[in-house]
Amino acid sequence: MPSPTPPRPTGIPSSHGEEPQPSTVTRALEAAADAAVLAPSVHNTQPWRIVLHADSLELRADRSRQLTTVDPLGRELVQSVGAALLNVRVALAAAGRAVEVARLPRPEDPDLLAVVRVARGAPDAVLAALAPAITRRRTNRRRFDDTRPSDDLLRALTGSAAAEDTELVPLVQAEHLQLLIRLTQRADQLQNADAAYRAELRHWTNRPSPDGDGIPPAAVPHVDGRQHDDLPLRDFDTTGSGGLPAETRSGTEQSLVLLTTREDGPHAWLRSGEALERLLLELTALGWAASPMTQTIEVLQTRTQLRSALAWDAHPQFLLRIGHAVATTRTPRRPRHTVVENSVRPAEPSTEVRRPTPSGWPVSPPPGPSGRRPVPDGRGGTSWV
Repeated sequence: MPSPTPPRPTGIPSSHGEEPQPSTVTRALEAAADAAVLAPSVHNTQPWRIVLHADSLELRADRSRQLTTVDPLGRELVQSVGAALLNVRVALAAAGRAVEVARLPRPEDPDLLAVVRVARGAPDAVLAALAPAITRRRTNRRRFDDTRPSDDLLRALTGSAAAEDTELVPLVQAEHLQLLIRLTQRADQLQNADAAYRAELRHWTNRPSPDGDGIPPAAVPHVDGRQHDDLPLRDFDTTGSGGLPAETRSGTEQSLVLLTTREDGPHAWLRSGEALERLLLELTALGWAASPMTQTIEVLQTRTQLRSALAWDAHPQFLLRIGHAVATTRTPRRPRHTVVENSVRPAEPSTEVRRPTPSGWPVSPPPGPSGRRPVPDGRGGTSWV
């Protein structure tokens, strides 16, 4: 009697050439990968890799995309992957799947930040309800109006942050807000005085469109030198081509909350990234706008003062402003096949055209008039020499 034919892995073609239909688990994991790549990330670096398996999904750090000046420890990189992890959990819940999440499961492999495995049981209905907000969420850098969240909404957000092992602290006392003004202005001054910071910022705001990453001009306010915000937003307008109105009126009249964690290490960073994205999705679903403000936390001096005055025995991870604003554009995303591994979907056709270079370094910028070339002017712009 002939031995039975062993089962083939889902999504792998047979020797006869037919293509089996992906299982429902495979489809759910593919959709979760789609959701993950829509997560917010520091400077839209999208510093993640997603590896699909038969019943699980790995989220890995892509250290080649780490901001070495702004984020030398990798805090914001890990937080970015945490936001992608929350989207995975939401998407799988919406697909009717319960999950088991192993965070930092292998100490010997620190780039493996999470493994999400499909499990038996009921899906998380609260997370499932957030799925429609994933494609609508935007980091909004426009002017916010003065509408403040109700106490009920703040309590709900506090509970959601707590569910992700993160504490939400509303900032309402006048002395705390005045301190925040001073610290934010100081952090902005210190960062902009650093040539390496300005160069890194230019790098991630002048990306070729086929790369699908970085902050495009259409998503940032135009900066004309006349802004006097009490709480300055980071100046992403490195070429003077910002597409949003210059006036942002960012100050203490807008609603501000601080997200903190009890510990301060990769696990806490991952959880705070999950908490941030959960809050952003909840606010999006309710019609609110929100955007993180991280400069005060990126600078050690101001972060230490912020913790001493406002977080006490906890560690500040995000400052978040909340309000209502005109909708803003979506930032680009990297081609899926460059991020997601082991996918059963065919890679999308590439429209990117690159000139090969023997050294592997980017092609030099084209010469300007009379053979001149652009160089940084030290103020976030460009001069021709």
